Amino acid sequence: MTRFQANLLLTFVALIWGSAFVAQNKGMADVGPLLFTGVRFLIGAAVVLPLALLEWRRLAREGRPLTKPDGGHIAVLGGLMTLGAVMQQIGIQFTSVTNAGFLTAVYVPLVPVLAWLLLRHVAHWSVWPAAAGCLAGAFLLSGAHELSIGLGDLWVLGSAVPWAVHVLMVGRWADRMGAPFLVACGQFAVCGLLSLAAAFVTEPVRWAGIQAAAWPIVYTGVLSVGVAFTAQVVAQRYAHAADAAIILSSETLFAAAFGYLLLDERLNAAGLLGCGLMLACILLVQLMPLVGTLRRRQILTIPSKSPLDSDVLHRSPP
Repeated sequence: MTRFQANLLLTFVALIWGSAFVAQNKGMADVGPLLFTGVRFLIGAAVVLPLALLEWRRLAREGRPLTKPDGGHIAVLGGLMTLGAVMQQIGIQFTSVTNAGFLTAVYVPLVPVLAWLLLRHVAHWSVWPAAAGCLAGAFLLSGAHELSIGLGDLWVLGSAVPWAVHVLMVGRWADRMGAPFLVACGQFAVCGLLSLAAAFVTEPVRWAGIQAAAWPIVYTGVLSVGVAFTAQVVAQRYAHAADAAIILSSETLFAAAFGYLLLDERLNAAGLLGCGLMLACILLVQLMPLVGTLRRRQILTIPSKSPLDSDVLHRSPP
């Protein structure tokens, strides 16, 4: 796969994820958030299952099957995914698709902040202005300029925390296991089963409601959970990191575009400013560390023309 093809595939992933907010919004007319989340994630697990089985067999041939601690890690990831998905789904009932798309993306600058707080990883300087800018953008977008933040906005904003912890931990554990599809399928299944069990306790579960919401459930389960995740895994093996950061961030813009076209959502001037500020901060926190890394590589590979060339010999990475 070429870099251009990988970028097209990532654009397709961002398009699916952005459009999924509309489907999630539509699905709430017939079923509760827990039931919707449970069924769609079980469908997503079924989509990834064939790849997970192939991976299971490969690990068995290589003599390194998953262990009980690995299973525990997958269960924890599934629990975090459940919190993030359910909180987001509850919030979508009470806020716009545009707000949900941008407010969910707050997890991007939140990941390095939590890495610093929980794992003591040194955060790049861009994290702090990006985090502050995202908060300011959320303030403008969610209507706080009128001194009132909607309940749905708070739910979606809160979902960014478990999503950020999930992103932080899935990278560590999935790399250690060397089984991305098994991890994906396992966490989808855990999320689906937990959400479905909670739905039977707290929500009316009716087959007629599931049938009425069938298209949003199938769309988000097959495409958003199953296909998009798999496509992201494949594409990011060939795409440049900077390309992937920019393209996947466009999920928020696709969410706003679909909200505008399909749900007739409109933003005032403050909301547009908030969207622009949040998108800029999301790109800042993803791209600035990459820029620094590229600059250091260029400096380290500059050939020295002469032993007297002090500008080259004494230049240090920024």
